[in-house]
Amino acid sequence: MDYVLIIHAVKDYQAWKKVFDGAAEIRKNAGEQSYQLLKYDSRSNTIVHFSKWESLAQAKAFFESPKLVQIRQEAGVESPEFIYLNQLEAGTL
Repeated sequence: MDYVLIIHAVKDYQAWKKVFDGAAEIRKNAGEQSYQLLKYDSRSNTIVHFSKWESLAQAKAFFESPKLVQIRQEAGVESPEFIYLNQLEAGTL
């Protein structure tokens, strides 16, 4: 399994969420299979986007595309950090 962890600050969560939701079909077509949104307990405008992808190559192509750079700017994203991950193991306790 391939995953992407993105940590970024947003200027306005509601405005960012509207753009995020509007890009659902684009993300799906690019290879995103599922996602979770989380926020820092002490910094409500710091968002963590954790998502499962068909492949890291597809994820990198999507997140590094000029189109997505523009979408991030329009959504008020500040300083995104992308971490590309390969699953080693999973379990349920």
